[in-house]
Amino acid sequence: MTRRLLPAAALVAAASLTLAGCAGTAAPGASGSSEGGDTLSIVASTNVYGSLAAEVGGDAVEVTAIITSLAQDPHSYEASARDQLTVSEADLIIENGGGYDAFIDGLIDASGTKAPVLTAVEYAHDYPGADGHGHDDHAGEEHADETPAAADATPADDHAGEEHADEHAEEDGHDHAGHDHIEGFNEHVWYDPHTIAHLVEDIAHELGELDAERAETFETNAAALIERIEGLETSLEAISAEHAGQKIFVTEPVPVYLAAAAGLEDATPAAFSEAVEEGQDVPPATLLEAQQTLRSGDVRLVIVNAQTGGAETTEMTRLADELGIPVLEFSELMPDDVDYVAWMQQNIDEMSGALAG
Repeated sequence: MTRRLLPAAALVAAASLTLAGCAGTAAPGASGSSEGGDTLSIVASTNVYGSLAAEVGGDAVEVTAIITSLAQDPHSYEASARDQLTVSEADLIIENGGGYDAFIDGLIDASGTKAPVLTAVEYAHDYPGADGHGHDDHAGEEHADETPAAADATPADDHAGEEHADEHAEEDGHDHAGHDHIEGFNEHVWYDPHTIAHLVEDIAHELGELDAERAETFETNAAALIERIEGLETSLEAISAEHAGQKIFVTEPVPVYLAAAAGLEDATPAAFSEAVEEGQDVPPATLLEAQQTLRSGDVRLVIVNAQTGGAETTEMTRLADELGIPVLEFSELMPDDVDYVAWMQQNIDEMSGALAG
């Protein structure tokens, strides 16, 4: 997959926008010290998952995120020998999966690590062949008014207190089947708070398996983080109450989960966003269809990827400006000095403000 990353100068400019930004060099909250014993080493493919791991693990973990900069593209990242060494020393590995960060699977195989691997896409309700561990209600509560992004989820038993048949921790060979890009599946699952809440549960579980003495602390930290994530879902439900069914246009499918959870409808021609995501030229007929979609008057908001660009994205942004349609920029990586929840809340607030304007 070849994508057109924005040049460095454009990234600096993007960093000044509310919804853009550049990722930090270390996951917020990570620490190299612990009062209870040796720290656990966690390797995350991106700073998004590094932030979640650091918040759950607290002082008991040291987190290394491999992708931390807007100038790095997880789709095409070329891992180094240093990355391989880092992975080989990990106690726990967290990846996105779904073909988004395939470099981490290569590092796992090359390093020979036996560390458990958590794959975020497997917690999404629409992941093909999902086995249910992303379908239970977090915090053990009935989620009566589940957001559209998780409406099809099949409830299962809560993780807390149950026997956890964890294929990640038990694997010796780290089977990566299904980790490649899956046609029709949106791998940008970190934009789905419901999915992330389930991942957080399993981060706590895995850390507790690795360090039983601090298992209760990990569970407590996870519960606090999940409570904050549920606040995101509440904010999304508020948008849905006001704007359900309104249409948006996205140049790439990065924010689609978040928009769906807010009750918004993606009006983008599928061939357009797929071509942009793959770094391919958009066919003229598809570009014309996309332009007509914006000119229809039905689209309330355009969202573009702050980290990639191209002629088609520039054209849709220009046309949206001409038509008076608000344009927001969402990034794939976290900005500096924020954690996951603060970042998502900022995105949600910007989306709400643009729709209300």
